[in-house]
Amino acid sequence: MTNTNEDTIATRISRILADRIVTGVLEPGTKLRQDHIAEEFGTSHVPVREAFRRLEAQGLAVSEPRRGVRVASFSLKEVREVAEMRAALEVLALRHAAPHLTPSILDEAEKATTEADNAPELRSWEEANRRFHRLLLTPCGMPRLLAAIDDLHAVSARFLFATWRSDWEVKPDHDHRSILAYLRQGKTENAAAVLERHVQRIGQKPVRNASGPMRGAFAIIG
Repeated sequence: MTNTNEDTIATRISRILADRIVTGVLEPGTKLRQDHIAEEFGTSHVPVREAFRRLEAQGLAVSEPRRGVRVASFSLKEVREVAEMRAALEVLALRHAAPHLTPSILDEAEKATTEADNAPELRSWEEANRRFHRLLLTPCGMPRLLAAIDDLHAVSARFLFATWRSDWEVKPDHDHRSILAYLRQGKTENAAAVLERHVQRIGQKPVRNASGPMRGAFAIIG
């Protein structure tokens, strides 16, 4: 068992490494060197190993025999799986949230969309986009469902940053505007249909692996 101090350090290390992986600072395939990370955080190898286990449990890292721990790669199949899960769960949450959506909540969601449309870079776009979805879904009052959706948004963000670290071009999000318009009119099923299609939009871009060769990368762009 790790002591409380080691557990706290492991939590901090795993959180910081997870952020680096999600935002694409650590690319798919990058080796996570235990000694380097222990030196960076001024700690022993014990909390670093625990941090690695937590990253593996989140699907952010993989341990390979004789190759050590690396940042997990992901396939188009995985991206599609997350997109379909998001579509199913977000539509469920929206149906339960719709009766509780007030004009002020919809106004806040519209502000988030405007911020996303004018975002100067990818990270601020992702934060505004996630805020839009969270504002509309939180009134469902189903904490387990919302926690699952939050986890899927974190995975979506990872796909996005790994694919579009550069050359990101913001385009006005017409789906968001349509969802808001339908919700203002009380047309929940129309809004749900747009949302279901919206979160299954997948983009593709060629990117270079950490090891050098090019690969096709995919991300959910809704």
